[in-house]
Amino acid sequence: MLRIEDLCLEAGSGVLVDGIDLSVDEGEMLGLVGESGCGKTITALSVLGLLPSQAVRVTRGRILFNGRDIARLGDDEMNAVRGNDISMIFQEPMTSLNPVMTIGDQIGEGLALHRALEGAEQAAEVDRLLALVGLPNGRDQRRKYPHQLSGGQRQRVMIAMALACEPSLLIADEPTTALDVTIQAQILDLIGEMRARFGMACVLVTHDLGVVAETCDTVAVMYAGRIVEQGPVADVFRNPRHRYTEALLRTIPAANRPGSALPAITGTVPQPGARPPGCAFAERCSSELSQCVGERPPRVGEAEHFAMCWNPAS
Repeated sequence: MLRIEDLCLEAGSGVLVDGIDLSVDEGEMLGLVGESGCGKTITALSVLGLLPSQAVRVTRGRILFNGRDIARLGDDEMNAVRGNDISMIFQEPMTSLNPVMTIGDQIGEGLALHRALEGAEQAAEVDRLLALVGLPNGRDQRRKYPHQLSGGQRQRVMIAMALACEPSLLIADEPTTALDVTIQAQILDLIGEMRARFGMACVLVTHDLGVVAETCDTVAVMYAGRIVEQGPVADVFRNPRHRYTEALLRTIPAANRPGSALPAITGTVPQPGARPPGCAFAERCSSELSQCVGERPPRVGEAEHFAMCWNPAS
């Protein structure tokens, strides 16, 4: 369904995303994980054609959706895809929702654009979508503004907006940010339920490995603008191959050691303009070899579970 090939995104500060390959099959849920600033969100925005045009540009690669290179589409063609075939739940709904528009008007925009629904027919569909995501009494809810809703309710509205046209691919960018644990679980359950109901593929952008373990089929680990490992969740978490993935998993706090120091990865992520030609993780890696910094690492493993590493962990 979605296939990203050798995608490179550049800005004035340097290369943000450096030749990544990523694929999502029909009905699959892929977790895209990594530290803040590694390129997860900018990659997701590139799929939807929402890159800041004056600041970030696609310099290489293709983004294939059902065999069509959507990275080369014009504005009108992309508008027909965005929200209709591919939808996105943006990070932090309080800043993503328009503060001066009612909830009903915001959901209704997509219904008018892609499904030509207006008036009473549109209002009825808004009510149905709100009920679908757990917000009953649609007539009252759609008259509210974002600030009148709780964080969990706003996130449900974002999901309703994303599902309005029953897309075949849903991208969820940190959908549980700033929500308490109970509401997080409800939102993730809702996304899973909607995915099953509509048969959607889903890309979950997150830094929470526990969420990926519970909800995703496959996982892609991103570091400094590159995919360093990808494979089935159980395989990657049980037998990590890239040293960064291995280090990430070690940072998960152990419940049976209360009071112990939290594990951490020493060092910092290199900035886009200061990344080495080889492995960007090399200077933080305890298993670094002489060629790691200077030479781009090879792809090791199988097609289903691979890593880009000179000295893989397994």
